[in-house]
Amino acid sequence: MNNTSRTTRALVEGALMVAAAEALGFIKLWHMPEGGSVSMMMLPIVLYALRWGMKEGLLAGCALGIIDFMLGGGIAIGWQSILGDYVVACTLIGIAGVGHGKKGVGGVVLGSIAGCLGRYVAVWVTGATLWGEYMYDIYGLPMTNEWVYSALYNIPVLVSGVLTTIVAVLLIKPMERLPETK
Repeated sequence: MNNTSRTTRALVEGALMVAAAEALGFIKLWHMPEGGSVSMMMLPIVLYALRWGMKEGLLAGCALGIIDFMLGGGIAIGWQSILGDYVVACTLIGIAGVGHGKKGVGGVVLGSIAGCLGRYVAVWVTGATLWGEYMYDIYGLPMTNEWVYSALYNIPVLVSGVLTTIVAVLLIKPMERLPETK
């Protein structure tokens, strides 16, 4: 595959994966009262990053973050929360590219966990630094520390990460049949 064909294929696959991720984001398995949910939105970006690498994965994640804020009914208290909860958080899903080139379950699990944890850290920090003043009792626990509050409130991102990892592992065989990206 020549360089132009590779670039075109990467762009087309990336656009399709961003669209699929946004569509999956509308299918919420569980929704938090102040935003955040359990969904399979991360899966297409994780798969794309595993297939094409970290640079392409980060770019696709960034596109998803912008689109998700605009189309997904984004909740924000200012530009900082738009950047932290959407753009940075979704961009960091592309860290899944660390598993690119690694064969088998190990690469998929490594990449999926890395991308999901990247997103979790971004929303955790944003939640603690920007949303902490709005904290309330969560899961029946009284909250007094914004870092603990944010860590608990954003557990749905970790649940989504576990589901994403499981499904990504199940998709290893079909992904191995796709044309090479070199």
